[in-house]
Amino acid sequence: MSQRRRSRAAGSPAGDVGSPPSPEKSRRIQPWPALGSDRRVLALALAFRAANALLVRTYFNPDEHWQCLEVAHRIAFGYGHLTWEWKRGLRSYLHPLIFAALYKILALLHLDTPWFMVMAPRLLQSVFAAFGDLYLYKLSKCIFDVQVAQWTLFSQLVNWFMFFCITRTLSNSLETVLTVAGLYYWFTAIESSKGTSAVSKQQAASKQNPQSRKMALLIAALSCAIRPTSAVTWLYVGLLDFIQMKSRCHFVFLEVIPVGAIVLAVTTLLDWWMYGSQVIVPLNFLKFNLFSSGGDYYGTHVFHWYFTQGFPSMIWTFLPFAICGVVKSREWRISGLIAWVLGVYSILGHKEFRFVLPVLPLALMFSGYCLAALAQFKDKNLHGKKCLSRLQLSVILLIITNVPMALYMSLYHQRGTEDVMYYLSKQAHDGRLSCIFEKKKGRVKSVLFLMPCHSTPYYSTLHYNVPMRFLDCTPSDNKGTLDESDRFITSPSEFAGKVFGNFSSFSHIVLFESEERHILHLLLRNSFLEARRFFHSHFKVDRDLQSSVVVYSQRDVL
Repeated sequence: MSQRRRSRAAGSPAGDVGSPPSPEKSRRIQPWPALGSDRRVLALALAFRAANALLVRTYFNPDEHWQCLEVAHRIAFGYGHLTWEWKRGLRSYLHPLIFAALYKILALLHLDTPWFMVMAPRLLQSVFAAFGDLYLYKLSKCIFDVQVAQWTLFSQLVNWFMFFCITRTLSNSLETVLTVAGLYYWFTAIESSKGTSAVSKQQAASKQNPQSRKMALLIAALSCAIRPTSAVTWLYVGLLDFIQMKSRCHFVFLEVIPVGAIVLAVTTLLDWWMYGSQVIVPLNFLKFNLFSSGGDYYGTHVFHWYFTQGFPSMIWTFLPFAICGVVKSREWRISGLIAWVLGVYSILGHKEFRFVLPVLPLALMFSGYCLAALAQFKDKNLHGKKCLSRLQLSVILLIITNVPMALYMSLYHQRGTEDVMYYLSKQAHDGRLSCIFEKKKGRVKSVLFLMPCHSTPYYSTLHYNVPMRFLDCTPSDNKGTLDESDRFITSPSEFAGKVFGNFSSFSHIVLFESEERHILHLLLRNSFLEARRFFHSHFKVDRDLQSSVVVYSQRDVL
């Protein structure tokens, strides 16, 4: 790879491309000088992400459970709720099948206990996340150098949102890993094919891996199969280099089309088999989210939200370092990709943090570039005494602004809805053992969730086949029609009494404290007593302060 044309090393002037490193550069501070090989980087990432997964105990987005684990649980164990998206053929089974296989393994080993059912999927996702860290390190080393790669890895591991989100079983998390890995193989193919002279071209050709671009296309196709919106990223990447290609026909007809057709055919056949009918998921997904703006049902944001609120909140205090890295490195392909993705997603009315997660590692790579540039300087005060350098101050700032936030958001904020399902799962599991050995009735017979729809995990955590009911929020074809969730929030007591009567068919009722006071008289009147109360959040989440989650159960169950 020595003949490959690299981008300028961190902090070097334009004329220094290819020049030998100065003594000052050779003394750069490296965050982990002992890393050395990619194997050590992977080992560090695996250990870190495993701890990361074990520390994530909070609820973030319903799709983590309802569009992945719930579907996987239904595949593996025969029961689980399918949301309206699955009835309309908007989701591919490719992603849930990964976790369905994990559930099957747990069942065969008799490890499908409450703890394993909660933590095993996140531990599996932590393995994927670790490979994402490795490929980001390798991508940074490919485009820049090893010092930038190490500081990029530091940025990736310290960033609060990456810690908070990447080990969750969201399709966006796996999409992020695939995007970074695909970009690595794509840039490896591009850089290895460049040369300035006949000799260098010959040497580069001898070192070029002809499979790199095909591997990148395969990973890109898989990413698009899991989330069709991933095509936004790969459209930019492909077109930018397609313009400069000489063998365009070869690229399109012998590489892009065959790889894309094979992946599309396999995933389509898989979906046909799982759905039991002929369904083309990418087409249905695009029709609903782009052409009919179906996602707007779940709320809309202003056009500039990703630029002014969403992405700055995700990258947090790394933002000024990332901007500095963009300016200093002049690596416009990657920075242009970030701007392109944020711009295209801004067109859509419905916006979420997780939608732009795949470009967060790329922005953190520029932060790594800036930190590598700062590592060259040594600051002294006016009296000649050593003081904290710019780099040290920057590292301290990044750690104290990200680590506490990562831990708070992962351990405390919105944890009640996770804790309550783990509690019910334990109750169901213990009750099942009582039924077997003591011939008693199970403790959990049926559960009613009087809270906004999809506020908790479901069968994938409970792992017990009993009747459960939650407030439906399926989009209505008639605009302005309130779903059950909205009707309950508008008038809790009236709705609950009218729809569910005396609650006699439920053994447990779960609700937020903010709604508890409105229906407390109904609960007490029908012999329901408070069983447990779980802390949920310190501040407002959606409509009201949901400070705790409360479980009520019938008197005879207690």
